[in-house]
Amino acid sequence: MEFNHKSVLFDETIEALNIKPDGIVVDCTGGGGGHSAAALSHLGENGRLIVIDRDPDAIAVLTKRFEGDGRVTIVNDNFFNIKDILASLGIDGADSIMADLGVSSYQLDEAERGFSFHRDAPLDMRMSKSGTSAADLVNTLSENELRNILYTFGEEKFAPRIAQAIVRERAKGRIETTLQLAEIIKGAYPAAARRDGHPAKKSFMALRIEVNGELTNLDRAVHDMFHSLNGGGRLAIITFHSLEDKIIKNAFSDFTVGCTCPPEFPVCVCGKKPQGRTHKPKTATKQELSENSRSRSAKLRTIEKL
Repeated sequence: MEFNHKSVLFDETIEALNIKPDGIVVDCTGGGGGHSAAALSHLGENGRLIVIDRDPDAIAVLTKRFEGDGRVTIVNDNFFNIKDILASLGIDGADSIMADLGVSSYQLDEAERGFSFHRDAPLDMRMSKSGTSAADLVNTLSENELRNILYTFGEEKFAPRIAQAIVRERAKGRIETTLQLAEIIKGAYPAAARRDGHPAKKSFMALRIEVNGELTNLDRAVHDMFHSLNGGGRLAIITFHSLEDKIIKNAFSDFTVGCTCPPEFPVCVCGKKPQGRTHKPKTATKQELSENSRSRSAKLRTIEKL
């Protein structure tokens, strides 16, 4: 099994982490191990790398890739549980933590995973290969629930029409495959709007986010990641759409807030000081945009713990 994935903002992310040779690095979304391998190349014999991924396919690839390197620990879990993961490994704090949010190229390219609307496959979309699938959602949720998911997570303005079409079609028989759902969505789209990319793109993204709980408790997870850093440590996160980027931006902003006393107070009495310092967000260069279309919406945000 190959786990091909072209990491976006690759060099920028590794540079942002400011990896110490004897430091502890955590890759929250290991995938095929691209970022992890680059981080490992910056670590000395006393450094340590923790690689987390909830996808069992990724874990199999990571295990093989880093086999025999005692500096590497691979964990099959959701990085939302980073506090418990590090505690179970006896780690009090990390020096560099990174996360590449969203779906990987491998998951999109492997048709049987059910993430893509371009090829027919069971309607799955589960990163962990367990729990509720996309097929479960489209066949059981109410029209109102479907509409809210498509509108909130996909920012799909035709969500009411699509949700109505899904409910109407599933009454004829269970919706089981990706192309079956893609055709239902296409049929619900106004003809004039079909020229602006594939009609199913936003709906598939919304369902994927809901299936995997990608935004649920993301704010808490970012706070846990930041508080898992040692002083001077850095957290670097790559986002791919506005909803998750807004969560990361607001969380980072929380860490940079200092005194909250009213301006008329002559001296500070609240005692609050900034906990972190953010770095300027980075986006893909023209060269990367030409080489990797997935980088178009990517944004790297970095914060350093004071």
